[in-house]
Amino acid sequence: MSQLSTRKKEIAGDQSDERCPICLDKFKNKRQLNCKHEFCKDCLKQAEKANGPICPICRVVFGKIVGDQPDGRMSHQILTIPLPGYSDCGTIMISYEIPSGTQTEKHPNPGQRYFGIRRQAYLPDNKEGNEVLRLLKKAFGQKLIFTIGTSRTTGMDGQVTWNDIHHKTSTSGGPDCFGYPDPEYLSRVKEELKAKGIE
Repeated sequence: MSQLSTRKKEIAGDQSDERCPICLDKFKNKRQLNCKHEFCKDCLKQAEKANGPICPICRVVFGKIVGDQPDGRMSHQILTIPLPGYSDCGTIMISYEIPSGTQTEKHPNPGQRYFGIRRQAYLPDNKEGNEVLRLLKKAFGQKLIFTIGTSRTTGMDGQVTWNDIHHKTSTSGGPDCFGYPDPEYLSRVKEELKAKGIE
């Protein structure tokens, strides 16, 4: 092997092992995440500022994501009627209430009004349904369930809208009507929550 190809191999090895994948320079104050990916401390700080505490390589959450959901209230109650596909248990009915208010610097149009909402969602009152309820409460506490944006149904701006964590807002009608039966729903919503660091 020639001296030149040996040198190229050494450089390639250096680039993959001793260089930050963000700035492509040698590490400065190297930080390793739980997923084992390594970055310069300042590069990771900039990436976190832009995208939240998510590994730029594998997308694993390494910190606490806090959303821009306006203040509101989440409560739940147990209904005795079963959901389609869950005949052996009752139903958890979740109620969300986000009052209207003024957008902050975190929102699309600071200083302008936003219009609040009331929503209900449903889970089976079994072990997995209660686990999802616990995760949804955690996500609500971290302001991740709702955001302010354009309503998909009305096209109006300045609306409180769902924020990519899907809910069953109907007890029946199947997936097309945002209801049950939908045997994959609980595992899907747990994956959506996990993608936001909620486990």
